[in-house]
Amino acid sequence: MTPRDAADENNNRWSDLDRPPLGAAGLRRSLVRDGGLYRDIEVVQRTGSTNSDLVARAEAEGAAEGTVLVAEEQTSGRGRLDRRWTAPPRSGLFFSVLLRPAGVPVARWGWLPLLTGVAVATGLARVAGVDTALKWPNDLLVTVGGEERKAGGILAERAGEDAVVVGVGINVSLGAAELPVPQAGSLALAGAVSTDRDPLLRAVLRSLEDWYGRWRAADGDPAASGLQETYAAGCATLGRTVRAELPGDRALVGEAVAVDGDGRLVIATKDGVQEPVGAGDIVHLRPA
Repeated sequence: MTPRDAADENNNRWSDLDRPPLGAAGLRRSLVRDGGLYRDIEVVQRTGSTNSDLVARAEAEGAAEGTVLVAEEQTSGRGRLDRRWTAPPRSGLFFSVLLRPAGVPVARWGWLPLLTGVAVATGLARVAGVDTALKWPNDLLVTVGGEERKAGGILAERAGEDAVVVGVGINVSLGAAELPVPQAGSLALAGAVSTDRDPLLRAVLRSLEDWYGRWRAADGDPAASGLQETYAAGCATLGRTVRAELPGDRALVGEAVAVDGDGRLVIATKDGVQEPVGAGDIVHLRPA
């Protein structure tokens, strides 16, 4: 391949007019303001993981709360249980936000991924016009061809003693042939009225700022802030028969009946026992 051919190939990589690049300057103008949550918004073309980058920055540089890192492409994006998340360049939203919830008891920080899920679902519904649902604890579901499919995920990680980095990955414009697995989905496949990532990202970040502000004002109390009720209303897991695959190769099967005050999923077994689950992989089971 000649140098000219290599340059043309690199340019063609970014020539998809249906997937325009995000503009950091415009995002900063609309979202960074005095008294607001966001301090800086950076857009990079390519990185391994925005979460890993922002955690490192928080620990090494003491980055300010409200720092946002957005990638047009992630090569080593991670979901829960260290699962990999990859997608074509500019086909989705891949970003992380640094939060420093001073004054909120650490025991309540476990609500941050659930809070982010509510914020993401709310923001996407407003702009994309897609009905979204939350699978406990932090998957975003859309309906494609009458089937529930995962179109996004959330990963929260501690960054030192006083900070949490919340990462979000959302499939926006992926077509069926681009899905990482056939069971995945995207906003486009779910019939979104818009797949323009700029207004989608703005809506999600504004919604996150709103919910985070309510939660902090209530000292992290999920009931007083309205977070617990709102999460339960949008949670597709509640009322379903589920299998919880727990640490230690243990499994628990029963009906998901509630999300408790600690953000745990409460599962009622056939023996009449209600057991709260704080960590594990949840599988929605089909009715017998």
